[in-house]
Amino acid sequence: MLVSDLPTPALLVDRARLHANLDAMQARADAQGVALRPHVKTHKSPAIARMQVERGARGLTVATVDEAEAFAEAGFDDLRLASPVVGPTKLERLAALAASGTRISFSVDSAEGVRRADRAFAEAGQTAEVLIEVDTGYGRCGVEWDDRDALAELAAFVNASEALRLVGLLSHGGDAYGPAPDERSIEDHRRRVMDAERDRVLDAAAFLVAEGALDPAAAELSIGSTPGVTVFTNAERDGLTITEVRPGTYVFFDAMQVALGSARVQDCALVCVATVLSKTRFDDGTERDITDAGKKILTADTWPGHTAFGEVLYSPRTMIAHPHARVTALSEEHGWVDTPGGSIWDIGDPVFLVPNHACVAVATRSRLSLVDGDEVIETLDVVAR
Repeated sequence: MLVSDLPTPALLVDRARLHANLDAMQARADAQGVALRPHVKTHKSPAIARMQVERGARGLTVATVDEAEAFAEAGFDDLRLASPVVGPTKLERLAALAASGTRISFSVDSAEGVRRADRAFAEAGQTAEVLIEVDTGYGRCGVEWDDRDALAELAAFVNASEALRLVGLLSHGGDAYGPAPDERSIEDHRRRVMDAERDRVLDAAAFLVAEGALDPAAAELSIGSTPGVTVFTNAERDGLTITEVRPGTYVFFDAMQVALGSARVQDCALVCVATVLSKTRFDDGTERDITDAGKKILTADTWPGHTAFGEVLYSPRTMIAHPHARVTALSEEHGWVDTPGGSIWDIGDPVFLVPNHACVAVATRSRLSLVDGDEVIETLDVVAR
């Protein structure tokens, strides 16, 4: 099958760029002496997860219990939820996965969360590994990294529980996605956020080790996001180092990662192909092409200073961004592509775009098309949508 035979809109995964991205991130993790536990919410594909494990990934990161169940069913036996789990039904489902032989771990950041998880796993006769989630500056989940009393109290609470075992600390440097707060370069901002996340997790871990609350020989210290890990270097604090990174978007990259400096357009393995449905020419010479790719595939995600809904390409072969065409608006099923001076497309022509946010784009599809040039070589199922 050829790409031109696919019904649009569709998501294409370029095999060569996918493999290059997988190889590069595994090499970076190996060079820094850390395990790579990739976040599969980006691709939701057991086939791609197998490619990651074959290259050396140690376990997978998931975002939801649905993902944990889907990837366990696909044969993966070491799954970490990178956030607290508190709902009784969700905890029961995780305990059932543990009973089936899957290594299950997740983060905790409150005594109530520990109580709920302990009760669910104890009732199921299972043990869960947990990591204290540490907030290193993002302001989402987690105990403040420098709140010594809160860290000590939560660690003691976990260590006194019946069915939970404290194995380490976890953080997410999501502030690497934000704009630089001053005149520093984008890369410098990413590096500073990553270094701060690393150092703050190490500081919190060293404190818990000194308190006798964490075993230094077995402590798992897990950090990371794609924009952070692409500039990550490890460090040592009191004999402790970061042991694990959890990037996700690196498999495909996207327009947001390009804007953050984590990748080039030429690194982006995920491309949306759409079809021009209608055209309008305005008095100022601008042409508007209406495509069949709207919010349901491109997503409405933007970020400060960037209002376009994806990066328009000349073609997926060259991966050269069109210098003037911009996706200026989306409805559910349609996209507005405006080109000052006139567009290069006619009604019925394909338009290729790099989505702003790969994770959300993939979650809207039931399948991805793995391509080599113009040829579709495999259909990849998307699970746990």
